[in-house]
Amino acid sequence: MTEATEVIRPGVNCWREERADRIALLIDSADYFAALKASLLKAKSSIWILAWTFDPLTRLTPDRSPVSKNPEHADRLGLLLRRMAALNPALDVRILAWDMPPPIAASQWFAPQRAQAYFADSRVKFRLDHSLPMSACHHQKAVIIDGRLTFISGGDMGPDRWDTCHHDDHDPRRRLPNGRRYPARHEVSMMMEGQVGQALSELFVQRWRTATGEPLTPLPPEREMIWPESVAIHMRRQSVALARTASDWKGQKGHGECLRLHLDAIAAAKRLIVLENQYLTSPLIVEALVERLLEADGPEIVAIGPAHSPSYFDQITMDSARSAAIHRLRSADVQGRFSAYTPLTPGGNAVIVHSKVAIIDDTFLRIGSANLNNRSTGLDSELDVALEAEHGPDGEATRMAIRAFRSRLVGHYMERHSDEVGAAMAAHGGLAAAIEALDHEPRRLPHAQNRKPGPFARFVAKWHLGDPTTTKDAWNPWNRRKRLKRDLAELLPCVMDGRDDC
Repeated sequence: MTEATEVIRPGVNCWREERADRIALLIDSADYFAALKASLLKAKSSIWILAWTFDPLTRLTPDRSPVSKNPEHADRLGLLLRRMAALNPALDVRILAWDMPPPIAASQWFAPQRAQAYFADSRVKFRLDHSLPMSACHHQKAVIIDGRLTFISGGDMGPDRWDTCHHDDHDPRRRLPNGRRYPARHEVSMMMEGQVGQALSELFVQRWRTATGEPLTPLPPEREMIWPESVAIHMRRQSVALARTASDWKGQKGHGECLRLHLDAIAAAKRLIVLENQYLTSPLIVEALVERLLEADGPEIVAIGPAHSPSYFDQITMDSARSAAIHRLRSADVQGRFSAYTPLTPGGNAVIVHSKVAIIDDTFLRIGSANLNNRSTGLDSELDVALEAEHGPDGEATRMAIRAFRSRLVGHYMERHSDEVGAAMAAHGGLAAAIEALDHEPRRLPHAQNRKPGPFARFVAKWHLGDPTTTKDAWNPWNRRKRLKRDLAELLPCVMDGRDDC
């Protein structure tokens, strides 16, 4: 394989590369929602939101808040946005959420429809977006404030998303509006300030125009810095790349940047690949990892994901495919370099891992909405942000930040400080060895169960039921297998050779 280490290539595996003056890496939604609320309160000209689902009852800071009409005291996201729009006529607040089919909307308590009714008599412009092929979904998740402060996340704005890094079993703040408790949940988000906000504004404008037919132009970014003092800065003056997935639709060419960026990053890895994702099922990505495992001196690969999916449908489809993928990787692991983990709460219950993170060595970091499944790499709309360190001394600050984030991410599951994880990696020679040394009984980060797929699971995984690759096989799974075989034969060798014409 090629020895090239630069992964990001605009026009090949990403849409464009822009500057971020400040970056924060937010683990779990308690930190994300707190940073989001502090940022929203500083908005002067615009708040634009792209969402898979949006629930106005989402609690941003679920500790008890004083009762008043001050926006700072609003706990619910919908109420906060209504108050801000009412108090500042110059503030343009827009939300674009996927127009879910009824069965999926029911699983989200009809949140988009409730939001539409909730904002109907307000200055908040809320629209449902069905401008995509049947069977696809809008999965992009972004917030753009004043054209300069942005969030890209794997998490949604819903009442069952908030959780802290402790993932306590009995946290009284983790409750639905009806009072019922919901399981521990893990998310990761990236917060950025700088020119990248203008790029995301352009994306929002394009999505809004297509979905609504209404005119909209990007607003000039506010000159005043609005970064909240309460949010720690992890990187400064860093180039970031935006990668998308989108289907061909009504004459518009789709985008496959998310898949290509994953494959290029896997091919470039030298020592360590860390993949934390809700799903690990894409045959293209799995076989790219297999290629690296078969190398005599390839990288260590650590996968972190949920023990099971939250919904019954996903347990039947995606869990079967994930079990088959992990079994395939373990079978190919002749060098003993693959490890898969499923986080647990202090009480031994499964943490719903919903994040989408990729870390390659200490040089490349990626966060966003795209899962490692077929839908996210070819059918649905997705949005990821990635960054990599420059060569030599100029990139050392970025490498240090990536190492610190990696240690903080893995360590939070085990209630271990990031310094402990870094020291254990140095002492034991790898991330999996560090986890084994630090994760004492009862384990918080146990190995994924080594379940050999049964006949039904093999059938689901073979035909990728519930996980189409494109619109061409969305309603014909029998063509899906042929398409994947063709892509495996054509795309993987091209990527592993480092070519741009794949």
